[in-house]
Amino acid sequence: MLDLAKLAGQIPGISQHFKKEVASSRQRLERAQVLLMETQAKQEELIEIQQKWRDRLIFSVAVPVEPLDTRITISSPPDRHSVFATDGSQIAPSHHEIAYCYLINVGRVMLHYGQNLHPLLDSLPEVYYKPEDLFVSKQWGIRTEEWMGHRRTGLEMQMLTEMACRWVKPPGPHYDPNIALVDGSLIYWFLDGLPLEARDRILLPILEALKQLREAKIPLLGYLSASRSMEAVNFMRLQACPHDSPNCLANCTNLEEERMPCQVIDPLRDATLWAYILEPGQRGPLWRSSSRILDLYGDAQRVYFCHVNVGTEIARVEIPAWVAEDVELLDRSLSIVLAQVHKGYGYPIALAEAHNQAVVRGGDRARFFALLEQQMIRAGMRNVGVSYKETRKRGSIA
Repeated sequence: MLDLAKLAGQIPGISQHFKKEVASSRQRLERAQVLLMETQAKQEELIEIQQKWRDRLIFSVAVPVEPLDTRITISSPPDRHSVFATDGSQIAPSHHEIAYCYLINVGRVMLHYGQNLHPLLDSLPEVYYKPEDLFVSKQWGIRTEEWMGHRRTGLEMQMLTEMACRWVKPPGPHYDPNIALVDGSLIYWFLDGLPLEARDRILLPILEALKQLREAKIPLLGYLSASRSMEAVNFMRLQACPHDSPNCLANCTNLEEERMPCQVIDPLRDATLWAYILEPGQRGPLWRSSSRILDLYGDAQRVYFCHVNVGTEIARVEIPAWVAEDVELLDRSLSIVLAQVHKGYGYPIALAEAHNQAVVRGGDRARFFALLEQQMIRAGMRNVGVSYKETRKRGSIA
């Protein structure tokens, strides 16, 4: 139980800390605006520098593919369109439960506008209980809980593709545009450090799904709310670098100070900077991410992104290269996303509904294990139940 009386004494200190942070943030923002203008004046030169020294940088730098002063007002969405979305949730494995297994539940949503069609809102659960499902990741030194999260990511993309591609209609005079929407990034950076075999088990099915969406001409967009990314701001660090060449490995790895000389506006985030630049309904310049994992995606699927002022926040919206290179398709896709945010009162309604379909609540968990217990008893198993530790945690004798 949380003792609020004891906690109350710490609140004034927290308040003073945040007050100082606000003042520091304002100063960083002023420096960032000046640095942005300097970077804009040397944009092409800095892009060449990034391409030349990218292997010697120790931070991820996105490359702008449009002028840094780009401000584009997003158009109104088409009257007739469809939106597909998925999101996932899980029950993690526990040795204290009735059985050692885990469950992944993927919520699916299909919303149609201006077409007089019923929506789809459901979820598809998958239970993993076989040794090859539970312990396959041990050979690579990956915890089962971590592996479960990776599999969930893959399932979300595969089910989204299956749903969207089954519904797609061939282009024609009455073709209604569709988009596929996911919550979070299209850059699966967490796979970069995995052993090759483990990475391929997750990434290859995802890349196949991305290929199918491209062939069906269904734009895929990743929506990041409250993004903490600094990829775009890091491009400005090339301008702030005091050395003749931005060779971090040679110039800065032996610094005694924690901060590098180019971190003049750190830790300013991309979303914070563009919040002071973009008006509601506008997007900023397109950027090409330089994350190493994208080298495996192929040129058509390499991830681009832009920042969009959706009215309530600055969202980072990611798209594959083939969508980014089609100006009309990009604008139409962003217009549908913006309409989704407005319908969802600050967050895309399709993603919110997909989350609601996927989430596993306490009652759902209890019913799942009760159903599992019944089946185990019918199978002739004895002493079925949770551990004594779990029993005591679920109730108190005090």
